[in-house]
Amino acid sequence: MLLRHRIVSIILLLAFTAVSAKLFYWQVIKGKALSVQAQNQHSLNVSIKAPRGSILSSDKNWLAARNEAWLLFADLDKLQGSINEIADRLAPITINGDDIEEIGKDELINEANRIKNLLTRDDVVWVPIKHKISITDREKIEALQITGLGFEQEDDRFYPEASAAAHLLGFVGKDESGENIGYFGLEGYYNLTLSGREGNLFGERDARGSPILIGKSSEYSAVGGVNLLTHIDRGVQLMLEQKLVEGIEKYGAKAGTAIIMDPKTGAVMGMSSYPSYEPARYPLYSNELFKNPAISDGFEPGSIFKVLVMAGALDSGDLEPDTKCDICTGSVKIDKYTIETWDREYRPDSSMVDVIVHSDNVGMVFVSQKLGIEKMYEYLRKFGIGEQTGIDLQGEFAPKLREVEKWSIVDLATASFGHGIAITPMQMIRAVSAIANKGKLTVPQVVDKLLIDGWEEDVEMGETTRVISDEASREITAMMVEAAKSGEAKWTHLRGFNIAGKTGTAQIPIAGHYDEEKTIASFVGFAPADDPKFAMIVTLKEPSSSPWSSETAAPLWYSIAKELFMYLGIQPVRN
Repeated sequence: MLLRHRIVSIILLLAFTAVSAKLFYWQVIKGKALSVQAQNQHSLNVSIKAPRGSILSSDKNWLAARNEAWLLFADLDKLQGSINEIADRLAPITINGDDIEEIGKDELINEANRIKNLLTRDDVVWVPIKHKISITDREKIEALQITGLGFEQEDDRFYPEASAAAHLLGFVGKDESGENIGYFGLEGYYNLTLSGREGNLFGERDARGSPILIGKSSEYSAVGGVNLLTHIDRGVQLMLEQKLVEGIEKYGAKAGTAIIMDPKTGAVMGMSSYPSYEPARYPLYSNELFKNPAISDGFEPGSIFKVLVMAGALDSGDLEPDTKCDICTGSVKIDKYTIETWDREYRPDSSMVDVIVHSDNVGMVFVSQKLGIEKMYEYLRKFGIGEQTGIDLQGEFAPKLREVEKWSIVDLATASFGHGIAITPMQMIRAVSAIANKGKLTVPQVVDKLLIDGWEEDVEMGETTRVISDEASREITAMMVEAAKSGEAKWTHLRGFNIAGKTGTAQIPIAGHYDEEKTIASFVGFAPADDPKFAMIVTLKEPSSSPWSSETAAPLWYSIAKELFMYLGIQPVRN
């Protein structure tokens, strides 16, 4: 009798343990999933995605637009069939790549394994498998007739010109929660404006999934994103892209950047950097390519910087255009350093015009000594050197100016000809545009207007500030006109066109010293000089055909300018 009692007790204990374990499994381990499943069965709660705004060129052509795409998902409770077979059939469609024939066997296996891992999760009942499925791929997946798979419409981005203006535009990716978000360029800077506001649909339903008409329900409509109308001239942008790539190939450069803007307003008409990437296919590219060199890469400008220093000296009254340089008889020693001219030719009693025309480093040391550290530093700050330009693009970086208290006479001398100081291409063209704009500095701007449903709003231009006087602006402009006609790049000058320009060749600092063979070649200028319609900067990194800007960046600048003259209707005049 006692044995029978013990057996019954053990059986009851085991049964109680089994029931407790099962309850623990359903209530704790599977509790969250079952709660979600019950909630899904009882209620309908759907997010309504807001369509993302488009980005338009100045003539209202698309630079970036909405494209219909789909999220492929699986309802694990309804999924029917072998998980391995389902994954193997989906992998050739969901894998990244345009041509399945070019995709390796290992890549297909990895994609199939990724899908298997998703479909065997036991903590959820709904899993996303692939975002941004095209209509064509959706039709292929539907043809497989796999029960338990479904699609949810989502936004995709369409870039009609592929990689054109990639650094300007940026791209749309996913944040940590899987939501669309803009990165870099306009997509990043104006992400909230472009995104709009998500809507929501809520309602109760019965066990069969049918809506309960007298149940609680609510609907909030999605508000679409705002369209951006930019200052980017599509014709200018496409021409600039083509010319820059041709120039990089012709002169054997590693990279290059070009910017065209209206110096009177700060409106950016075109901006291009190479190497580049395709925004629609950004996962296939290295992260290093996403950064926009025009606003994010600092470099020592070399002789193009001389016009800013000379402008400051003319404005301060410390020099006149015909002031004679009394140290231009030979090289000059500053502390323990000897400074020479680039061609080791010296011109005694050179005027300030001669100093700019011949790009005389010794002459610029003379200018800096007349100006002094405090005033030179003040003018560089006025020109915006050391601070961000305020352009409406995500990712701008501004190399800092060393505090004025830490400047030495060597810093004063070397900065006068663009060494020992760093700027971005955008900072440089903005500063030179102030010269073109009668001494007034503008804030560069890419977006002109916000558009939505027949309504538009101007994007306010940044504040314009005066840097130098109108008179000093005319004097330095005249010097730049003479430099374009008679300087080392005179062979590239376009006859009949009044162009103000300056070459610049800077050695690249490496590990505390300058590389004697590698340079950054630049040319900056504006035209027509008396009534500028555009300002432009071209930089080439490490051109191999020649280290000199007069033989690389300058002819490329004039090649682009020639196209601009025709495109903008700028007619030649008799000299």
